[in-house]
Amino acid sequence: MENKTIVVKLGTSVLTGGSSRLNRAHMVELVRQCAALHRDGHQVVVVTSGAIAAGREHLGHPSLAPTLANKQMLAAVGQTQIIRVWQDLFNLYGLHIGQMLLTRADLEDRERYLNARDTLRALLDHRIIPVINENDAVATAEIKVGDNDNLSARAAILADADLLILLTDQKGLFTADPRTNPDAQLIEEVQTIDDTLRKLAGGSVSGLGTGGMATKLQAADVARRAGINVVIATGQVPEVVGRLARGERIGTRFPALATPLEGRKSWILAGPPPHGEVQVDAGAVVAVQEKGSSLLPKGIVRVAGDFVRGEVVRILSPEGRELARGISRYNHDELSRLCGIHSDDIEQVLGYGYGAVAIHRDDMVLL
Repeated sequence: MENKTIVVKLGTSVLTGGSSRLNRAHMVELVRQCAALHRDGHQVVVVTSGAIAAGREHLGHPSLAPTLANKQMLAAVGQTQIIRVWQDLFNLYGLHIGQMLLTRADLEDRERYLNARDTLRALLDHRIIPVINENDAVATAEIKVGDNDNLSARAAILADADLLILLTDQKGLFTADPRTNPDAQLIEEVQTIDDTLRKLAGGSVSGLGTGGMATKLQAADVARRAGINVVIATGQVPEVVGRLARGERIGTRFPALATPLEGRKSWILAGPPPHGEVQVDAGAVVAVQEKGSSLLPKGIVRVAGDFVRGEVVRILSPEGRELARGISRYNHDELSRLCGIHSDDIEQVLGYGYGAVAIHRDDMVLL
């Protein structure tokens, strides 16, 4: 098997076995599987959940109000506990780990994004296992990625991974909720993620984590657009990590899109959330989607949000469907004044210009 870079995301339900404490016996089994891949020459990245659960366990499961400060306190305690467990377990196999705590702010800013990527790749180059978690001890709602499924997709992009494995307490994505419908069938492979598929995604089964099947679909969509194969599977299958790395049909597969995004476009998709939106006319839809053209001011009919030049915005169809995301060359006020304007008239309207396009094709990701 050709050497690969493999990101393994472990949900809280996998690490605890659905209980109120870390299941160390199962964790050492997962570490053994990752160590086997590492021994065979693969690069392995672990994205771990469970910091808050580990904090609760360490403090004796105190009765706390569900405030942000209390959750951050539990995360601060739990991060030290869970990283110690990972360190002890990987040490059993003679492997070193390096902890990386990330927030959305680290991924939004282009320089910080590149710094995080360089750190991650340096760890891999030195055969150190990166263990990544969101920095819940300091992250507020405004700077959180929000769940470790989406964080793992962004980590996979940072690592230029070949495969993202999302291990959970479910066997994969089903045609209906298997908890209530005995006729539900496992979907073995997904080629297109659409609204119909998203409706099949339910919430967290265990109630222990922040992600459910919906966040896994989001993560799969982000990663596969960057050229990364994705699998959602249960962490209870024997030898699941190695078997998935070898390409065995377990869980639900999301094959990588044929043409992966180049680095800058991966950052657009994986990094900053949109700061606004521009709605375009039917002609612009054809130009952007079918002709691969840049978005010109003439095709824009509405601008919303408060964004500055260089921030990511959503591009919407006349019906309000999201077509693409891209980096705007003009701020909200400027673009509002340029709606429907020919490119030749930009300087006449504004008194200056930053080029003929509102969003250049090289700064745009089609959805």
